[in-house]
Amino acid sequence: MEAHADSPAPQQKVVVITGASAGLGRAIALRFAREGARIGLLARGTDGLEGARSDVERLGGQALALPTDVADAEAVERAAEHVEQEFGPIDIWINNAMVSVFSPVHLMQADEYRRVTEVTYLGTVHGTLAALRRMRPRDRGIIVQVGSALAYRGIPLQSAYCGAKHAIQGFMDSLRAELLHDESHIRVTSVHMPAMNTPQFTWVKSRLPNEPQPVPPIYQPEVGAEAVYRAALPEFARREWLVAHPTYVAVLGNRLAPALGDRYLASVGYDAQQTDEPVSPARQNNLWSPVPGDHGAHGPFGTRSTDHSPLLTLTTYRGWVALGVAAVLLLAFTLLVQWMAPSGGTPGMLATLLSFALLFGTAAGWMIGHRNDWRMPNAVVATAVLVLGSLGGPLLTFAIAGGDPGPLAFAIAVTIAGLSTGLTFWPMGRKQGEEQWL
Repeated sequence: MEAHADSPAPQQKVVVITGASAGLGRAIALRFAREGARIGLLARGTDGLEGARSDVERLGGQALALPTDVADAEAVERAAEHVEQEFGPIDIWINNAMVSVFSPVHLMQADEYRRVTEVTYLGTVHGTLAALRRMRPRDRGIIVQVGSALAYRGIPLQSAYCGAKHAIQGFMDSLRAELLHDESHIRVTSVHMPAMNTPQFTWVKSRLPNEPQPVPPIYQPEVGAEAVYRAALPEFARREWLVAHPTYVAVLGNRLAPALGDRYLASVGYDAQQTDEPVSPARQNNLWSPVPGDHGAHGPFGTRSTDHSPLLTLTTYRGWVALGVAAVLLLAFTLLVQWMAPSGGTPGMLATLLSFALLFGTAAGWMIGHRNDWRMPNAVVATAVLVLGSLGGPLLTFAIAGGDPGPLAFAIAVTIAGLSTGLTFWPMGRKQGEEQWL
């Protein structure tokens, strides 16, 4: 996926990425390198780290290759200190490192659960703690947790990984609430991924009879890297991101019908995670130590993978998309009123324009309040205007079409309130976001 020219670049930002030697972490590093970022690359494999460092520098960034096992909290702390000594204060910390085991639960070993938890869950905790120790005194920075659809919906044969990703969700809920309580300007967000074409499936420890594979549909890692990059931008700050439609289906489906999901996965979940190719007797795994070599960002499923997600674009600009949809619905509603009311005509079209102004004002207020996690004192006002806006638009249309001066005056007042509030919030929120970023 190409960089988007309309996205402001965090140039010369200091970024730390765990699990940066291969797969999604490697793709994330290259995405930030295109913007000239200074990147601390953390992973166990020295071959992959050197390859990632070379790629970052080739694309215009700067990089430190720091061999680190994120299961070791002291090693993560040393790496963070090294990054700040070389590049300066860390602006963005991205926790991406993970390991997994493909196996039925009854065949799993206790030490395998422990190892997956130490890397995938505790590695995220260790990285977050190292970032917070440096960001809290400065009261700025962003921490991005690379999550998964499996953080919401566990699947068969990956119980250790699913459990670790679920644990991160609970950890993030607690951390987010604490930062809000402290009125901190540190941002935290999770980016939940669909199945991706990464080398993970060539080296994950497995007890399956056939070679493991990501559950289709499969996406190239650049799709996930673009989502992580956008999540780090202040204008796209939000609680969490769901990347591509399979993630939405998994999350929403589990909320609506979890029992149905159990039966569906019991039926298709085993075959969907395996190819038709028997496991090679020479297969290596990276559970306890890295597999030698530089494996890059991509796995062997390129011909079955897509390199774009239209839904990612729509969700990135979801506020404006919602505003456009609402405007179309409002126009349709106004035309319906004109058709039903003989006195429509020009007044009805005026109603459309004023209602759209109201809609824009309330939507702007809502988006700015949401962007700032409702930290702004006037967020309550934004909510009130939003409620009034939902009532004022139809009322304004009916009032003008019917010619009743009482409701008309009230509806115009609501329109002015919505527009003025939105225009007031817009520069306030944008200024606050820029101050946090800079």
